[in-house]
Amino acid sequence: MAATKNKAPVVCTPDYWAEACAHLAKRDRVMKRLIPRFGDACLQSRGDAFVTLARSIVGQQISVKAAQSVWNRFEALPRRLAPAQVLKLKVDDMRAAGLSARKVEYLVDLALHFDSGRIHVDQWQAMDDEAIIAELVAIRGIGRWTAEMFLMFHLLRPDVLPLDDVGLINGISLNYFSGEPVSRSEAREVAAAWAPWRTVATWYMWRSLEPLPVAY
Repeated sequence: MAATKNKAPVVCTPDYWAEACAHLAKRDRVMKRLIPRFGDACLQSRGDAFVTLARSIVGQQISVKAAQSVWNRFEALPRRLAPAQVLKLKVDDMRAAGLSARKVEYLVDLALHFDSGRIHVDQWQAMDDEAIIAELVAIRGIGRWTAEMFLMFHLLRPDVLPLDDVGLINGISLNYFSGEPVSRSEAREVAAAWAPWRTVATWYMWRSLEPLPVAY
């Protein structure tokens, strides 16, 4: 019998998107201009917590193209991309896929946290954003930005504002300040009008810079 390989990811979309877009278009002149440019496209989730976090680790500090290449090789190593299977992989094989020694350590620690039940996946839906962030940053290789991306792309939380995200800051600079440098406090002030849909507005800031949708 052939080995079971990784299945195509389940893709989810937020049920609040249309409501959020209508709200943003009313409250913000830039959003009113941007939203129609991208039609029915919206943020999408792959629907798998472990895969979302693993992809974020693989993609740290390298280009999108390089990250996808390394991810494709890493994803092909286990029979199924799950914590228990990743823990069975040989370090040399993971390194040969293009992962640095540090990223191998991070991926193993991530798999250990999932496999041992040290993170409470089944409770996340009932937890607030900051509680989930606190749980995730206890994993090696996951900082606040990665945790915020997880809230947005896996849990589809509607009101995340990732002020450490370069794309968000650059999008605000381009669309609200004619390309002039923007401080965190200025970005936060602009985003005040986006609440309670700051995730959605952030996605449109990204799209204004890069026509292809961002995905994790």
